[in-house]
Amino acid sequence: MDVVEFHTFSIVVRGRMVSYDRPAVMGILNITDDSFYDGGRYSAADAMLAQARRMVHEGADIIDVGASSSRPGATLLPPDDEARRLTDAIGLLRSEMPDAVISVDTCYALPARAAIEAGADIVNDISGGTLDEAMFRTVADLQVPYIMMHMRGTPADMQRMTGYGDIVDDLVRYFSQRLDMLYGMGVKDVWLDPGFGFAKTVEENHELLMRLDELCTLFREPVLVGMSRKSMIYKPLGITPQDALAGTIAVDTLALERGARVLRVHDVRQAVDTVKLMNINRKTC
Repeated sequence: MDVVEFHTFSIVVRGRMVSYDRPAVMGILNITDDSFYDGGRYSAADAMLAQARRMVHEGADIIDVGASSSRPGATLLPPDDEARRLTDAIGLLRSEMPDAVISVDTCYALPARAAIEAGADIVNDISGGTLDEAMFRTVADLQVPYIMMHMRGTPADMQRMTGYGDIVDDLVRYFSQRLDMLYGMGVKDVWLDPGFGFAKTVEENHELLMRLDELCTLFREPVLVGMSRKSMIYKPLGITPQDALAGTIAVDTLALERGARVLRVHDVRQAVDTVKLMNINRKTC
């Protein structure tokens, strides 16, 4: 397979344009107690701030803050509780790291608005606007970049909603319809996330990964992938999420070859190194 050509992309955050001339790395900052991999590690303010600083030092382009676990089987926090957690966290991060690009991982309009008002730059929505009909209008009103993920159902029931006629065709229809809605409302910057691990079996995840270039060439919007330490890696290998770093690097490399422009990861330094090596190889091919 030929490596998909990389194209520079940009977003506007707080009135300034941020451009990426190589794939961007988004560091995951979970402030939940029940995340599948790092739950409870960064819920305290000092630990959260130290991890954010570490990720920026290691080269993260974006810090993605989540206050509600979306692991399979999880029940989402009520929007007002999520908003309180997010505004406290983002307020602290923004005061200590004024130049960082911060995204907020939420599928509800109320915490999305509260987080942006507290200093976040990007809304990262695992539901693609399907769990809160006010989300698209809120993003349009706020005029912030929006990451739209593919998912069926909710984290609590999504793994009972697998099965696709043609997984890429289904995602193309989903994104095309919802992009029309977003652009019709005046949203400017949209990234697409195919939703690895969300309403997809291990086999469906790997088919989607191997055909990711089809999505990346069909849409002009940058494609973000989030496979870090997920079950599509550790289940076939018979290991735990804690042992899945090498597997994460492997699937992220495949995604970059197929045109992914953003990696969402727990392990920033390793992802940054992967991007650097991919860029060297692109330039020498």
